[in-house]
Amino acid sequence: MPSSPGRRASLAAALILLLVASGAAAARPFTDAAGRTVELPERIGRVLAAGPPAAVLLYTLAPDLMAGWVTAPHPEALPFLEPRTRTLPAYGRLTGRGGTANVEAVLAAKPDLIVDSGSLGPTYASLADRIQAQTGIPYILLDGSFAKSPEAYRQLGAALGRQSAADALAAEAKALADRVDRAVATLPEDRRPRVYYARGPRGLETGFAGSINTELVEAAGGRNVAQDGGGRLGNVSPEQVLAWNPDVIVTLDPAFAAGLRTDPLWRTIRAVQTGRIYVAPLQPFPWFDAPPGVNRLIGLRWLAARLHPDLFPEPMPDVVRAFYRDFYHVDLDGDQVAALLGPRLAGAEPDAPK
Repeated sequence: MPSSPGRRASLAAALILLLVASGAAAARPFTDAAGRTVELPERIGRVLAAGPPAAVLLYTLAPDLMAGWVTAPHPEALPFLEPRTRTLPAYGRLTGRGGTANVEAVLAAKPDLIVDSGSLGPTYASLADRIQAQTGIPYILLDGSFAKSPEAYRQLGAALGRQSAADALAAEAKALADRVDRAVATLPEDRRPRVYYARGPRGLETGFAGSINTELVEAAGGRNVAQDGGGRLGNVSPEQVLAWNPDVIVTLDPAFAAGLRTDPLWRTIRAVQTGRIYVAPLQPFPWFDAPPGVNRLIGLRWLAARLHPDLFPEPMPDVVRAFYRDFYHVDLDGDQVAALLGPRLAGAEPDAPK
């Protein structure tokens, strides 16, 4: 016997209520690194990274969930990336200096979750709350400090339902950092070279002690010459660099490094005279900084071996291959490893043992 219109309406209403209740039950509370409690969907299929450090973290754990890149990868980076991520769209950054994404771009990406990794200060928590309120998309914050890399992996794994894979990467990250820490822990002060991090085309921007951008210097057994800057990035004068007279210069800019030996502003500095100028490998993400994310894990191992080759006799190509396989999802051939580690600068000190 056919049901009445009133009965059908009641059944429809009951079904809607059931679906709503089921959806509410499927949501799960998640407490992020800033102490914010965020309701996450039971299943997460697309994730948007709010900034470059979060993009690297997400890529290493779950490249299949990426909604896109914050900025499009450089063409030279593409061979070092998992193939399906090479053509993902770029949507801009929500956080940090030079934010370019907006609410419309976020909604267009249709993510189930927004992830940021970096500072946990009130400015970033406020931004997360605001974007979450405007879009209705859950937004979590993870601690981007280098020492918290294993914890960031475990938290992201819990949020994404990828706990086993996250725990494996967390364990590798901790083992790598612990290996370096054990080797350099007992070094006396006079065996810790004084290091200047030269940013920008003129090398006159740096990260002062306490900056997230220079965390690797001390972790690798060095001493940052730029001590008094309140833990931030900033510009310095050539005279200041001359006064510091560092033993080692680290840079991301090969062109800057190549010109130091003939530049009257730099050629008298001890690091230039002795050839201790180290250009951090850049692909697919710079090893030392830019962004200051989990890409620095391999950078720590590289810099520690450059500063203290006697403490790290393991062949660096083997270390690189293993890291890229486990974290970047690519198997490198010999030419790719050689391209990453790069030729020595003319006049540089001998390479560490291979």
